[in-house]
Amino acid sequence: MTQPSPEPQPVLAPLTAAAIFLVLTINPGGEAAVRDVFSDWAGLQRAVGFRAPGPPLGCIAAVGSQAWDRLFSGPRPAELHPFTELHGARYRAPATPGDVLLHIRHERMDMCFEFASQVMGRLAEMVTVADEVHGFRFFDERDLLGFVDGTENPVGAAAAVSALVGDADPEFAGGSYVIVQKYLHDMQKWNALSVEAQERTIGRFKLSDIEMADEVKPVNSHVAVNTLIDPDGTQRQILRANMPFGDLGRGEFGTYYIAYAATPSVTEQMLANMFIGRPPGNYDSILEVSTAVTGGLFFAPSADFLDDLPDPPGGPAPESEAAAGPAAEPGPADSSTVGTGSLGIGSLKRSTQP
Repeated sequence: MTQPSPEPQPVLAPLTAAAIFLVLTINPGGEAAVRDVFSDWAGLQRAVGFRAPGPPLGCIAAVGSQAWDRLFSGPRPAELHPFTELHGARYRAPATPGDVLLHIRHERMDMCFEFASQVMGRLAEMVTVADEVHGFRFFDERDLLGFVDGTENPVGAAAAVSALVGDADPEFAGGSYVIVQKYLHDMQKWNALSVEAQERTIGRFKLSDIEMADEVKPVNSHVAVNTLIDPDGTQRQILRANMPFGDLGRGEFGTYYIAYAATPSVTEQMLANMFIGRPPGNYDSILEVSTAVTGGLFFAPSADFLDDLPDPPGGPAPESEAAAGPAAEPGPADSSTVGTGSLGIGSLKRSTQP
């Protein structure tokens, strides 16, 4: 009898109006608390999501290479490794700290915020927040540069093939490799360009979202350098869930780039094309106005994996994974964070620097 395929986390869920991205590092001794939250991940989603009937709450937990062996015994995902920094002739894609990535999305920001609050209340003092971004839908699926983002995302069966691990690594089937980067845009420089110059930078027409013909599209446009075609003519794809974000007080505006893939090598090749160039020196012209300030690679295991975690390193887990003590209840936000848009729980803080 054929075994059922592992149930993935909601990697393939449609784009939403709101999202919170949290990149965490695990403090020494915090591993049991993180495992405890992972083991209750589905229950937390049900508890929070049930309070607002309608579109489901989609919450994804992913683990970085250096944290994997601190959390789990046994095999590890075959292609999980630290994010590789890229140093081109003019531009750099940095690697920044991160043990755990939380991608929380819903049509309502309050739902995202509540779930994140519950998680961070249980992880208080056990983790440090390396980065926190609150993303939002900007008009008709456009980024802050004014172009539609995610047009070429695969759909249906193609999305699953592109984003989820299959038979190549059966121990981790249903999982997905996730690469994240936070890009800050120089909006003053961008807005000084003519619409025609902006279109040549992206490789699409701004109003219609139609891709330029190959004979017109610049070879260093964003579309051109990010299109990967195999020798047999097959296009290699990833599943993006990018979101715009902004902070008016800081004058920071950008795109949170998040790409799910069955193998990180596809996303890594796209980034190499952007920052090193294809050929070298023919880098992505969008980097003239967009600067990557973070970079991380994680693995989002299947929902089944989270429901039945492997033993921790060194032997079976104790009866309660939260051996350090009872789970902390979320408390009121510190008054210094009120009105800032930050969760303000425990060590949670906003950060726009790697």
